[in-house]
Amino acid sequence: MTKYQPRVSIIIPVKQINDYIRESVSHILNLDYENFEILIFPDVGSKENFPKTKIIPTGEIGPAEKRDLALKYADGEILAFLDDDAYPRQDWLKNAVEHFENLNIAAVGGPAVTPDSDSFGQKVSGAVFLSRLSGGNPERYWPTGEAREVDDWPSVNLLVRKSDFSAVNGFDSTYWPGEDTKLCLDLIKNLNKKIIYDPEVFVWHHRRSGLIKHLKQIGNYGIHRGFFAKKYPENSFKLKYFIPSLFFIFVSMGWILLFLPFSFKLIYLNIWLFYILALLISIFSIYFKIKDLKVSLAVIPYIFLTHIYYGLKFIHGFVFTRNLKS
Repeated sequence: MTKYQPRVSIIIPVKQINDYIRESVSHILNLDYENFEILIFPDVGSKENFPKTKIIPTGEIGPAEKRDLALKYADGEILAFLDDDAYPRQDWLKNAVEHFENLNIAAVGGPAVTPDSDSFGQKVSGAVFLSRLSGGNPERYWPTGEAREVDDWPSVNLLVRKSDFSAVNGFDSTYWPGEDTKLCLDLIKNLNKKIIYDPEVFVWHHRRSGLIKHLKQIGNYGIHRGFFAKKYPENSFKLKYFIPSLFFIFVSMGWILLFLPFSFKLIYLNIWLFYILALLISIFSIYFKIKDLKVSLAVIPYIFLTHIYYGLKFIHGFVFTRNLKS
């Protein structure tokens, strides 16, 4: 066990105490790290009692606002943000806190992997994000490569030095999702500090079940990223976030090329051929990770519809949304 053991406050926002929370707490209490507390922020109070845990009712406020309450209630030097439907691997904190010995590091994040216990539909939804073509950031959903610096990380599995969190006024945001993008930008831009991705800072994360719930989540991501691309361009105005919108435009309008001279028809068909080839490569990439052929094949329509719907909602956020309210 590492000699450096700062106190860690594990922060979990939730609407109400549920089975996922109970599962998460059971894993947290089994961590190979002793110096921590758990703070759960539901809308209303609960009579349930967990060891090393404070349950603090907040009323009906958003997840980012609940996480900001860590500044008032947390005792830890490190704030470990975890979603209510996620639970950590046993060495989660031990691997994360080592990075904070470097005072220039403000935050550490790691992958949030779909657990084996999830249903088939949940596994398909999670598998969408495991290739560069479909998710853009597969390291967020699968341990990939080595520890390295990043400029954005989701709050499902994000640890932040409390003094730095306080210095930027926390998330200071009503956005959800997307509050984590703003926080990361503030830590890097305002404090000139670093955020580290470490594949060994590992949690499991349950996914949405069914295509409709999956697309609803994707739509939320798309509209927020589109809005952030113009409001916070430093870590959101990137080509990879615009590509699904370009594809959406191509699918919606590309058929017009069929009425133009042969060279345009050839361009149209070659673009589709390139997309199909990239999709097949993605399927192999996903199968290489999860070793589940049925899930890997079932993900094909999910990926296509993910590109279309994300692209549409990104345009909505980037072009038509002036003041985003989550």
